[in-house]
Amino acid sequence: MSLIGMAVIGIEAAAQVPTVWVIGDSTASNADRRGWGDPFGDYFVQGKVHTANRAHAGRSSRTFITEGLWEKVRAELKPGDSVLIQFGHNDGGPPDKDRARGSLPGLGEESKEFTLPNGSQETVYTFGHYMRRMIDEAKAAGALPVVLSLTVRNIWKEGKVERANGQFSKWSSEIAKAAGVPFADVTNAIAEQYDKLGEVKVKAWFPEDHTHTSPEGADFTASLVVAGLKGINSPLAAFLSAKGLAVEKYLVALVTAGLRLPEPRDARSVAGFPRIYISDNEVYCLSCGLTPYH
Repeated sequence: MSLIGMAVIGIEAAAQVPTVWVIGDSTASNADRRGWGDPFGDYFVQGKVHTANRAHAGRSSRTFITEGLWEKVRAELKPGDSVLIQFGHNDGGPPDKDRARGSLPGLGEESKEFTLPNGSQETVYTFGHYMRRMIDEAKAAGALPVVLSLTVRNIWKEGKVERANGQFSKWSSEIAKAAGVPFADVTNAIAEQYDKLGEVKVKAWFPEDHTHTSPEGADFTASLVVAGLKGINSPLAAFLSAKGLAVEKYLVALVTAGLRLPEPRDARSVAGFPRIYISDNEVYCLSCGLTPYH
């Protein structure tokens, strides 16, 4: 076989390797590997799969689309790719003031005309509208969208880290369920580990503010995104590197529905009884390794 023929085969083989696209904001892409989307690639065998971090600092679901960032990703999608979609941190801002990046709240198809700070007019839609557009267009390209809930901020109360981020994680879960695509509960995966590590340890990973991590903190977050993907039996698990395989699967009550059971006030209140949750007509035992309980 000629060198040209071998080169063509190599190019064709490379084109068939699936890509995992990460889209989101600065929590996923920040300078100096301070967003989880950069170290995320270390958890996969590059060559069996490509990872492409296309998240962009400061963007909301709305501005990721209106600034053409989503179109650049969509144009490169091919069948077999996956798109990890994580938005919400910047969607709650004003739609027409300051950075003018907020979306309308909710999941419907409502819209409203705004005059932006630069004097231009824009029809602004809901968070649900923008998320559905990216999901639908990814599916149309033959890619698998995976919706992620938000990362956790370094805000503590009575020894527990804040898990609240408005309605965006809840909405993300509902959007994924309605669209029939996977949802990974990154918020609770991170928060549970932060609670175990404690406020002092976690605070060291947030050197500038309560939202953006250090490179070490970003890598920790990336590991928990992987844990969440393994917990929902994502096909991406087939491409994990040794580092990725070492990550423990994250399983939590009703992950796919984005719901959680409240923690008991007193651990003794469940003594002698298995802790369970119900999902998709299956009963799972929390105290039995999260295996089906009969």
